[in-house]
Order: sequence, then structure tokens, then C-alpha cells
Amino acid sequence: MKVHTFGKTQKNTSRLGFGSWQLGNTDFWGYMSYDDGISLVKEAIDKGITFFDTAPGYAAGTSETIIGEATLGKKDKIIINTKIGHMADGSIDFSVSSLEEQVYESLERLQVDSIDSVLLHNPDMSILTNQTEHIEELELLKSQGLIKSYGVSIDTFEEFEAVLEHLKVDTIEILFNIFFQEVIPLFKKAKEKGISLVVKVPLDSGWLTGKYHKDSEFEGIRSRWDIETIERRALYVEELKKITKDQNLTKYAIGFVLSFDEIDVVIPGIKNKEQLEDHLKNAEYQLPDHLKKAFIELYEKHIKNDPLVW
Repeated sequence: MKVHTFGKTQKNTSRLGFGSWQLGNTDFWGYMSYDDGISLVKEAIDKGITFFDTAPGYAAGTSETIIGEATLGKKDKIIINTKIGHMADGSIDFSVSSLEEQVYESLERLQVDSIDSVLLHNPDMSILTNQTEHIEELELLKSQGLIKSYGVSIDTFEEFEAVLEHLKVDTIEILFNIFFQEVIPLFKKAKEKGISLVVKVPLDSGWLTGKYHKDSEFEGIRSRWDIETIERRALYVEELKKITKDQNLTKYAIGFVLSFDEIDVVIPGIKNKEQLEDHLKNAEYQLPDHLKKAFIELYEKHIKNDPLVW
């Protein structure tokens, strides 16, 4: 598997990372035992995955705890990317004075002395435009050895542009997939600044697997979509199936993200060993240029000027 040196950690990362929202998260993703989570993370490491994305808000801290236990004795071989701002108890706290305590809480759950990468978890624009002291505090935590690198997890072009203009960060985690391409023009500038890029939501919360259609019913966080949004997404999924001549779209969605050399890591959610095996294969798929062009044309024609709601 192709690897990149990840930011200021000086560690190598697999381009396929492990999205860990599912670990222990029975509210949204169905039942997964604690031991199953441990086993899944261990197998991922054995299969060559070295990047694990998590957050305190994932399963009320259980995701971090599972990763912490599953990676004992292997911390030097992996990169753990966690977040601050959204707390394990479900509250949100971006106060500068709370950041150190939040880091210490994650250190305990992850069972590490220093966290490889810590991201501000969808902070507001005042932080992204450097009107606060968050970066100074993160730099202090870095100088104290509590974290090795820091950055932000964000969603939009405007947020991405603001970070590149106003902040000095090591990492940007950005929402990017076939249906959300607005951020592509900023990739080059980010790499010129030496920023590691991590892509979240590469499968558009499952739509880009090809398994959903206009009559699909959704529970949990996916119930946020209204009928119009579901019908639009279903229409574009059918277009993608025609373009690829394939009912299973997952490898094309992952291949599209990884076709951009600026991307260091993609972090699809992995909730069982079957998905793990599939994503390992998907990460090796080389998307043909004609398909990449067709995906971009679909976005330019149908979505660019009328963006989908995430």
C-alpha cells in the first residue's frame, strides 16, 4: 500500500486510513461489541493500515478507548488522529482554557503520552480566521510534548480557504467526495504549505457505495435527509452506475479521492472485517482517467451550482 509521511509526526501513513466513528457506536451503526472493535483494529494494523481517525464524541469516548487498547505495543507503528471541541459527554466546548484538559482526557483513553495529531473538530469561523488564541494554545501543547501535530476538521470551501489564509496548521481534514468537489482547487495550495490532507466522508455517508436508492429508509444520523435530497442523490447514484457500468460504486468513490496526489489519507468508516477487506482492495484500485473526468463532469453539470446538503 502506498504510504506518505504524515505532517510533523515524521511517521509514515498508509493512504487508506480507518474511520472509527463506528467503533462502539451502537446508536448509529448497529451493534458492535467492545471485543469485536478491538479485534477489528488489530486486524487492520496487521493488514497494513497505520492511520486511525477518532474523536471523543464517537460513542462517548469508546472509540478512543478501543483504539487505545487495541494498539498497545504498536503505538510507534501507527498514527492516531483525534479531535477536540466535541466532548465525550455530547457537549461542545471550544474554550481555549479547556483544550489542555480535553487533550489529557484523550491521552488517557488512547493510553499514550503524546497524541500524533489533534484537530479542532468543526470550529467556527472566528477560530478559522485566527481571531482567537486556539493556535497559540495548540502550539504550547505541542511544545510540551502532549501532541505532535495539530490542525482542523472542516467541511466547506469557505472554511478551507480561511484556514489556508489565516492559520498555520499541520493537518486539514476535509469533506470531499464525488458529490462534494468544491474544495479541489485548494488542494495544491495546501500541499505547497506542507499541510497533510485527510479526506472524510468519501462515500457520502453510504450513498457512494451504490446501495441506497430513492425508496431507501434511513435511521439515526442519516434520517436528516428530506425526500428531495434523497431523490436527488438517488438520481446521481444511478448516473454513476451508468457511467461505471457497475452496481457497486465503492471502489470508484475511493479511487476518485486517491486519484488526487495531494491527498495523504482517506478515512472510510470500517465496521466489520468484510468492509476492511473490501477497502483494502479498493485502496489498490487505480481510477481510469476517463472515469475521473466523467465524475467531475457530473458534478460540474448537476451539483456545482446547486450543492447537495450533507
